[in-house]
Amino acid sequence: MRMRFIIVILFLLNIYTLQAQDTIGKTPDGYIVALAVVDGDTMPQIRLRQVYVMPKKVYYSKKEKRRFLRLVRKIKKVLPYAQLANKTLREVNDQLEGIDDKRIRKKYIKKVDKVLKKRYGNELKNLTISEGRILIKLIDRETGSTSYELIKELKGSFSAFMWQSLARLFGENLKQDYDPEKEDKLIEEILIRIQAGQY
Repeated sequence: MRMRFIIVILFLLNIYTLQAQDTIGKTPDGYIVALAVVDGDTMPQIRLRQVYVMPKKVYYSKKEKRRFLRLVRKIKKVLPYAQLANKTLREVNDQLEGIDDKRIRKKYIKKVDKVLKKRYGNELKNLTISEGRILIKLIDRETGSTSYELIKELKGSFSAFMWQSLARLFGENLKQDYDPEKEDKLIEEILIRIQAGQY
């Protein structure tokens, strides 16, 4: 009985210590979590990442399996670039927020563009047309803006027009939205399976 009392006291002291903390995160001893009072009880609040449960993929032929796995490889190859585009866009927008002078903004964007071209230019040039098509879709999925809108926002209308014209020569469209419900349903399924650790 006495041991239970000591454990309860230690637990309550731990809760009090956690409530005194303003930050939420990892410490050497564990995690600091937010607390909420629900019906008079103090409950820890932990935000869990979304988990998808997908049935095992069924293939109706060897050809279908090969095509599907080829698409998985292509998506896995270009997904890091789309995620990088999203991260870089957020960082650039954060930096541009504090800059009012148009000339300085343009200079900053040019500098970022130069660094990205130097680092990733050759890798992106070596993508196949189908990988490029998937990358355009994934950039829209990750950033919430089409490639055309991003180019127009960062480099201007003329640059966006020129890149769109070049894309149209190859049968592509930088203005195309990502459609996870219809046209891009298979890509979305693969992305969910990748996130779930199936591929």
